[in-house]
Amino acid sequence: MKVLVLTHTMVEELLPVADCIGVMEGAFRALAEGEVFNPLRMMLRPEPAGGNFLAVMPAFVGGGEKNFGVKVVAVYHDNPKIGKDAHQGFVSLFDGETGEPLAFLNASAVTAIRTAAVSGLATRLLARPEAKTLALIGAGTQAHYHLPAIAAVRDLERVRVASFNPDRSAEFVEKMQPRYAFPIEAVGSVREAVKGADLIVTVTSSKTPVVEREWVAPGAYLCAVGTSVRTSSELTPELVAAARLFVDREESAKNEAGEYINALATGAIAEGHIQGELGDLVTGRKPGRRSAEEITLFKSLGLAMEDVASARYLYAKAKAEGKGSWVDF
Repeated sequence: MKVLVLTHTMVEELLPVADCIGVMEGAFRALAEGEVFNPLRMMLRPEPAGGNFLAVMPAFVGGGEKNFGVKVVAVYHDNPKIGKDAHQGFVSLFDGETGEPLAFLNASAVTAIRTAAVSGLATRLLARPEAKTLALIGAGTQAHYHLPAIAAVRDLERVRVASFNPDRSAEFVEKMQPRYAFPIEAVGSVREAVKGADLIVTVTSSKTPVVEREWVAPGAYLCAVGTSVRTSSELTPELVAAARLFVDREESAKNEAGEYINALATGAIAEGHIQGELGDLVTGRKPGRRSAEEITLFKSLGLAMEDVASARYLYAKAKAEGKGSWVDF
């Protein structure tokens, strides 16, 4: 038996963000149709780890083929300071018929690509069609993948990026501007970036809110991506309350989404504020945006089934094209 091993570079080559949007659409359709089993992630947070943690994320994805998969990822938030991604680990893929291991893939690349692709899918479904101004809050790894994801679903005319590290914002602009015709500008504050923007994407590691209600214009769409723990929130409760909220998965949001949990605890929202899951929008079971004036919000947590669906696509493509390393196991 041979097992596929894909490096970070190979994952990026085989799964561009724009292509992954379609893969994620299929995955969320399968989730909505009951073909996915996706338990809550297990988090290992020992005190000696100093705030770093290990996440174990299993899932079963059906819909035609059947596959088990597990992502095991260590999250070290200070890694970017030494030039490394905060997410370190692997995604494993298993044959759904025999249980044989099929592939081990670089989790940093898979996570970055599939997360941005899900945001691109949500943006396509919830943002106003004419939205053209993007505020990108954060300039790290996820920002680099989210820009092409949003650009794939909306005709951007302007991007403003704000980071708590101005040098990182400047580096982001220097790296990304040559790839796009529209201007990308580093600004000095989150408020300046958000002002008048109709697309707002937060990809920070902040534990406290970075975007306030009064900064957000009517008709804006927000995509909150940076946090996946219940004690952190990128948006104020007032902003969450003012928005029509959709999530990747309701069970996950109620257990892990700091934005939702904080707003509920403060009384800013009540039970039932979640309008639906992304799969409900993909299948058309629930309406998304209802008017040009309302604020829509997608809270992304990241699901194991996204990793498994990506791994399944990568395995098939690598096999068809003869790419990657195939090792005896």
